[in-house]
Amino acid sequence: MADPIVEASAPRRELLLVTGMSGAGRSTVGNALEDLGWYVVDNLPPQMLRPLVDLSRHTGDTIPRVAAVVDIRGGKLFADVQQELESLRGTEETRVLFLDATDAALVRRFEAVRRPHPLQGDGTLLDGITAERARLAELREQSDTVIDTSELNIHQLATLVQEQFAEAGSPSIRVTVMSFGYKYGLPSDADHVADCRFLPNPFWIPELKPLSGRDPQVSEFVLGLPGAGEFVEGYAAALRPVLDGYGRENKRHATIALGCTGGKHRSVAMAEELGRRLSALPGLAVSVKHRDLGRE
Repeated sequence: MADPIVEASAPRRELLLVTGMSGAGRSTVGNALEDLGWYVVDNLPPQMLRPLVDLSRHTGDTIPRVAAVVDIRGGKLFADVQQELESLRGTEETRVLFLDATDAALVRRFEAVRRPHPLQGDGTLLDGITAERARLAELREQSDTVIDTSELNIHQLATLVQEQFAEAGSPSIRVTVMSFGYKYGLPSDADHVADCRFLPNPFWIPELKPLSGRDPQVSEFVLGLPGAGEFVEGYAAALRPVLDGYGRENKRHATIALGCTGGKHRSVAMAEELGRRLSALPGLAVSVKHRDLGRE
């Protein structure tokens, strides 16, 4: 008897329509969604929503989560947004996020950037805000989620997006632990730098000189040196509240650099060990990179 054919399940697809009042934070939300792995398209005409969904389907599981920022910048094209939304909701998993704010908050933001409201025309800033609010009233009522950003700064708004739209189990921060050699210069993209030159250099031990910190002989030698274990344990503990704070402040990427003279022995072994310890912490996706290994 032939084995039954098991069809692979299609990847779960999501479409998030981001809309709302001009000045309420659509750009901030779009950036935050991109950091979460969403494929974000800004200022998309509503008529292009269906082709965008079809495109994501043809890519397999490459872009299963699509967010489209659709708003009154589309001019006359925006008039069809509810018709297009109704069509999509019949066939796709679609949510609508509406961003709102008080008139006073919107006026303050527009004045800060010194730009006119898209619907202002020859009128005042408040005229434009009032006209937009009237045009979006029905769409607001049909939205799945409404966020009032009046009292939120960009970091608080991004954190709120992280909490509501991050994929379950996804890391909140991506950490790169990097080794480097001081003789080649400090890494320009490092958020934190630690100096491993307080440890004796395996370079001066003939049998260890040709090896690197990734080899067990060198790693065991370095980590067995007085102060090495205490340092890496204490450094990992000190980084934990820092990385937690980065998450609260919506900083999603961090680079921790450890240096020695040539970036071959001490810093490599210590970076590997620090990466192993940080990988055990929840909410982190940790990778280890050796910038100058093999450069000598």
